[in-house]
Amino acid sequence: MDYRKELKNTKRLVVKLGTSTLTHPSGKLNFGRIDLIARILSDLRNKGLEIVLVTSGAIGTGTIRLGMKEKPSDLPGKQAAAAIGQAALMRIYEKFFQSYDQVVAQALITKSVLENPLTKTNAENTFNRLLEWGTIPIVNENDTIATDEIEAGYKGRMEFGDNDTLSATVAALIKADLLVLMSDIDGLFTADPRKDPKAKIVRIV
Repeated sequence: MDYRKELKNTKRLVVKLGTSTLTHPSGKLNFGRIDLIARILSDLRNKGLEIVLVTSGAIGTGTIRLGMKEKPSDLPGKQAAAAIGQAALMRIYEKFFQSYDQVVAQALITKSVLENPLTKTNAENTFNRLLEWGTIPIVNENDTIATDEIEAGYKGRMEFGDNDTLSATVAALIKADLLVLMSDIDGLFTADPRKDPKAKIVRIV
């Protein structure tokens, strides 16, 4: 695939950042990489592309902010860490994107929102208006209240995974022309290929 050609023909772009993209091997946030991504996406925005950024990392960032060596293992702990981490993530994104004269917006989504026709339509309308205004929506799963999703992850059945499925769902919702997954996994799979040898890549969403 000629990615430059694909990008040239793209008007609406969704970019997903996995936790491994945002962090150093130590687990600490990689500010240099986040700044680089903000600059690249800002350049694309200045060229007329509409951009939605889907991010992971709220629980991990919250864990770091709290000075913990490991992520909480219980549901309330994960949700509390996500609440702290999401606020920190948005401050970081706001800082870097603002330095390139871009306005960002926070959009926290749950699986139930996208399964309900009314709230799904509301979400679509909000995204469209934000893009009309020239902003860059930054999307994450709402881990603080998404009990079902986190419990599923705790049991090894994460609904959105590392937000790969969420980014694909958002891309379909807003009728994006292109979805770019920045991760240490080579594409969108039916399951985590690091844990499930039967996981198959999804080539068409």
